[in-house]
Amino acid sequence: MREQQFTQGVGRGSIHDRRDYEPPIYEPELGSLPDVSEADVEKVNKTGTTTIGITATDGVVIATDMRASLGGRFVSNKNVQKVEQIHPQAAMTLVGSVGGAQSFIRNIRAEVNLYEVRRDEEMSIHALSTIAGNYARGGPFFAINPVLGGIDDEGTHVYSIDPAGGVMEDDYTVTGSGLTVAYGTLEREYSDDLSVEEAKSVAASGIKAAVERDTGSGNGVFLAEISEEGVTIQGHKEFNDVL
Repeated sequence: MREQQFTQGVGRGSIHDRRDYEPPIYEPELGSLPDVSEADVEKVNKTGTTTIGITATDGVVIATDMRASLGGRFVSNKNVQKVEQIHPQAAMTLVGSVGGAQSFIRNIRAEVNLYEVRRDEEMSIHALSTIAGNYARGGPFFAINPVLGGIDDEGTHVYSIDPAGGVMEDDYTVTGSGLTVAYGTLEREYSDDLSVEEAKSVAASGIKAAVERDTGSGNGVFLAEISEEGVTIQGHKEFNDVL
C-alpha cells in the first residue's frame, strides 16, 4: 500500500532495483531565491484558516476548517482539504497561499521518499519536523505556520512550523486566523490522557468555535487520525451537517 501512496516526487520502482544507487541531496541555495517582502507575507497571512494538532495516548489528531478565502472577506472555495499525508505515519496542514502550501507538501513528500530509499527505514517525526522547518526558512512557499503531527518509536508528536523555520513541539497547537478562539476551547477541554476518539471531538470543537467568530474559517471540519496503522483523513459529519 505504501508504494502506491508515496510515489509523488520520486519514482521508487527503478531505484529499488538498483541497490547501489545514491540519490542526490537537494538543498535550497538561499542566495538564488527571490526576495520576499513583508507586504507579500502580510497578504498571505490575511487569507485565514484554523488548524489544530492534538496528541493523544494512542495517536495524533489534526483538524482543519474547509474554507478558502480571499483576504478573509470572499469565500473562494467551500470544500478544501487542508491536511495531507506526507509520511506513512504523519500528516501536515496547508496554511497560507494555496499554490505555496501545495508546493511545500510536495517537497516534503519527496524528501521523505529520498530518506526512505537511502536508509531503508522510515524517517523519524523529529527529522521530518527539521526538514519542514528548513524548507519553511529556505523557500518562498508562503506556507505560513503549518501544523505537523505524527507517531514513531518515540511516541506521539505535534509541531507548529513558523515562516522563519522555527519548529516548536507541544501537546497541542493551533495556527491560523482563528487560533485565539480555538485555543480557548483546547485550554478548557484538553487533558493529557485523551484517547484519539476523545481528541477528535476536542479538535472538532475547537474548529467549530473558531468558525463562529473568524470569517476566514468555515464550511466544515476535516480530521486526520494518525496511529501506528497509518493516516486516515475524513470529514467530521457531526459538525459538517450544521456548519
